[in-house]
Amino acid sequence: MSPAPQNPAPREPGPSTPRPAGARNNASDSATSGSADAAASGAGSSGFETILLEVDPSDRVATLTLNRPGRLNAFNRAMCEEVERAWRIIKLDDSVHAVVLRAAGDRAFSAGLDIKSPYGQPASVWHHEDPGELLSPKWQKMWKPVVCAVHGMCTAGAFYFVNESDVVICSEEATFFDSHVSAGLVSALEPVGLMRRVGLGETLRMALMGNDERVCAPTALRIGLVSEVVTREQLWARAHEIAATIAAKPPAATQGTVKAIWESLDKPYRAALDHGLIYTRLGNPIGKSELAADPPTATEPRIR
Repeated sequence: MSPAPQNPAPREPGPSTPRPAGARNNASDSATSGSADAAASGAGSSGFETILLEVDPSDRVATLTLNRPGRLNAFNRAMCEEVERAWRIIKLDDSVHAVVLRAAGDRAFSAGLDIKSPYGQPASVWHHEDPGELLSPKWQKMWKPVVCAVHGMCTAGAFYFVNESDVVICSEEATFFDSHVSAGLVSALEPVGLMRRVGLGETLRMALMGNDERVCAPTALRIGLVSEVVTREQLWARAHEIAATIAAKPPAATQGTVKAIWESLDKPYRAALDHGLIYTRLGNPIGKSELAADPPTATEPRIR
C-alpha cells in the first residue's frame, strides 16, 4: 500500500476555523487541489486514520472527508469502521443539522473496496457482511441530510456513498462507472441502491459495461445521478453552501423529512402515506417550535 503524501500539519482551530468533532482532525474547506492535499495531512493525529471529521458550529454543518488519497480513497475495514463511528458521532451531536461527504486528493472520490488488502470476512460464508452497512448513514439510522460532493473517479463500492446521500453534486471532470464485471465479479449490491436513483435501464447499462464505459458529469446530471455540476474549484464550497442552507431550517423538519422519504421506499404506496402522516403529527409541532425559537433570515431564493 503506497503511503499518503506527507504534508504540513493542518492548522489549529481558531475563531473562524471549523472545530474538529470531539478531538478529531481538521480539513480545509477550500476546493483547490492544494487544500485536498492539506486535508490528507492530518490523518491519525487524534482518533481517525482514514477519514477526517470536523464541525462548523456557525453553520451547523459536519464535514466527513474520505482520507486515503494514496489508495484513491478505497475503503478497507478500518475506514468502514471509522465511517460507521463518524455517523454515530454526527447523529448524537445536536449541534449538527446537516453533513457534507467529500474526499481528499485529486484523482478520485473513491475507487470502492481496497482489493490490495484483505477486508477480513469471517471464515463462515453465512456470516459475511456487506461493507455498505457500515458506510451507510441510513443503516446507522442517521437521518440528518447528507450532501455528497463527488470529484474524479467514482466506481464500484463508491456507490454506497452516493446511493444513500440525500443530495449529490459533482465536479465537471467526475466520472462514474461500475468495474465489478470487468474484474470477474458479480455486481449485486451497489445496483440495488443505484436503481432507486437512475432506474433499471441505466443501472443495468453501468453494471454490464464495466470499465468500458464511464458516465460523465453531464450524463450523470441528465439521468438523475447528480442534481448539479460545478467546477472542481467550486465543489467543496458549493456542497457546504447547500448543507448550510438545509442546516438553517428546523432540524425536526429536515430530519423527519429524510426519515419519512427513505423509509417510504421500503413500503407499499398506501402504507407509506399512512406512515408519513404519523411523522407529520410527531414532527410538525416540534419543527414549528424550533422555527419560532430561531427564525431564519429572509433571503432571495436561488433559481436552479
